[in-house]
Amino acid sequence: MRRPAAGNTGGLHLVHGRAGRFPVDGIFLGDARELLREIPDGIVDLVVTDPPFAIEFRAARTNYHRTGSRVLEGYREIPPEDYLEFCRDWMEQAFRVLRSTGSLYVFSGWNRLRDVLQALDDTGFTTINHLIWKYQFGVFTRKKYVTSHYHILFAVKDPKQYRFHKAEHYPEDVWVINREYWTGKVKTPTKLPRKLVERILTFSSRPGELVLDPFLGSGTVPVVARDMGRHYLGFEIVPDYFEFAKRRLEQPPGREEK
Repeated sequence: MRRPAAGNTGGLHLVHGRAGRFPVDGIFLGDARELLREIPDGIVDLVVTDPPFAIEFRAARTNYHRTGSRVLEGYREIPPEDYLEFCRDWMEQAFRVLRSTGSLYVFSGWNRLRDVLQALDDTGFTTINHLIWKYQFGVFTRKKYVTSHYHILFAVKDPKQYRFHKAEHYPEDVWVINREYWTGKVKTPTKLPRKLVERILTFSSRPGELVLDPFLGSGTVPVVARDMGRHYLGFEIVPDYFEFAKRRLEQPPGREEK
């Protein structure tokens, strides 16, 4: 697998509020693996994303006491045998578009974690931390332990230059943050809590910088980026999820319904 050059691509700037053909502070419908190729080199400050996990996933299942009819269908999964190459493909582009000071936070389940770690190495990233997001409960099981956490890999383009704001005196690598429940509302099957994304942006970005999410899902990353004074850019392949994220961004800050 080709390793992209790790040279300093910082110093490039957004031109007239655009990232190549994409207006900044916008989200776009399409395959991230194709759209990422249209972003110029070295203009993104932070990538935060929750990609498909390559597991058997039923979008409308009634996990966490939710009503299946209110969960949007259309979740696009990746076959397990293709997952390593899928990760390499989009991570190679993420590495290219990041500034030399830039960072990547990628979410993963445990099933294909080895592929995520391998792809990070293969595409030139340096993994700084392996974070654990512990949420309040998981799906009931009979013959195995209940899974009640996700992995978050914090990786950087250049380990000598990356930006990290020590927002707490003793920041630990296990984050206990509850899931959010949108009672009685239509929702996507996977939704990152605002508090989780706010924490990532606080530690690894500054106001005015550009945050990219190649796999938008419910759109929490651009919503939080906007509310925290960052620029944002995002892609989503599922039309219903894209429209859901778009509606969230149309709500004024602090006025989003739950």
